[in-house]
Amino acid sequence: MTAPDAALGAAIGALASPASAWIYDPSVLAERLARLREALAGHTVLYAMKACANPGMLARAVAEADGIECASGGELEAAAAAGAARLAFSGPAKTAADLAAAAARGAWVHAESLRDLDGLAAAGHTGPVALRVNRGGALPGTHQMTGAPTPFGFDEGAVPAALERALALGLDVAGFHLHAVSNCLDAAAYARHVHGSLAWSHTAARGFTLRYVNVGGGLGADPRGPVIDVGALAEALGRPDTRGAELVFEPGRFLAAPAGWYVAEVLDLKSVRGQAFALVRGGTHHFRLPAAWGYAHPFTVAPGPREEAVWEDVEVRVCGELCTPRDVLNGGQRVASIAVGDRLVFANAGAYGWEISHDRFLGHPGPRQVLI
Repeated sequence: MTAPDAALGAAIGALASPASAWIYDPSVLAERLARLREALAGHTVLYAMKACANPGMLARAVAEADGIECASGGELEAAAAAGAARLAFSGPAKTAADLAAAAARGAWVHAESLRDLDGLAAAGHTGPVALRVNRGGALPGTHQMTGAPTPFGFDEGAVPAALERALALGLDVAGFHLHAVSNCLDAAAYARHVHGSLAWSHTAARGFTLRYVNVGGGLGADPRGPVIDVGALAEALGRPDTRGAELVFEPGRFLAAPAGWYVAEVLDLKSVRGQAFALVRGGTHHFRLPAAWGYAHPFTVAPGPREEAVWEDVEVRVCGELCTPRDVLNGGQRVASIAVGDRLVFANAGAYGWEISHDRFLGHPGPRQVLI
């Protein structure tokens, strides 16, 4: 799933030189969300805006998804300002101000600790509360949130006491938040997570009526191309045993990844110790994911004016403008030709790209933000 070639090409060609930009197509997010809705057979889908908070992308998610999942007070305010009808608030280390904002907005709060519960009561929160719980085994993916000691959620053994505390405080306990993994590509394993989460929730719900089971995000969309098979996921899910509880998914990466492209113009070509380098306007301070994950992000070459020498049939290492050898977007990809002035286009980059980058390092100009 890509943006129309003509629209993307026009957006790339319109960039001022030397080009460095994030280009987003919100319609791609909407198309993927429609596919997911069909596979999930009417269950609730919240957009995890941590994956991509570009205002245009967020506005489309507000219009198309059932709500927005936020992981900070700042995200909560941005989602509310964008008109989100439903807000979910997750994340560790919530401050008193965060909890007060959640209370004012009527957000569904995913409580991570007893301190969260006490803070919600102190803030006068009357909205629904779900306990985030670290339970079950690890799922295949890039970041395991459960199945090992992590700072996220309640220990499974602490749930009865936490429920007792929440109910004694008068909080509206709705259910559980069971986000377990990031970037799971195994549909069968993810379906087992959903079924296991529902079964555990029905057993763990004591003293309140279970009406909410949020299985988190984690639907995989690897930046190198592989994507979780939502058809296989739908088949493996079948008709989940919700017993009337709302089953909630909160994908971010799966929806945003194919809707964003990072574009960086080649400023220099050189060879050092037999290695060809393409040095670009930009780098990991704009697009940190390849360095953070240690992978080579594939790219295509959009030819520029090519007024200087053209290198042909060469494997190039793509590096940025930072004064560190770790500023690498691709450690080696063979191209048919490349020249100074060409624009390198990194597709499937819309999730956790600009949002996690360290743009203040060295004070280089930021990338443009473009919507198709």
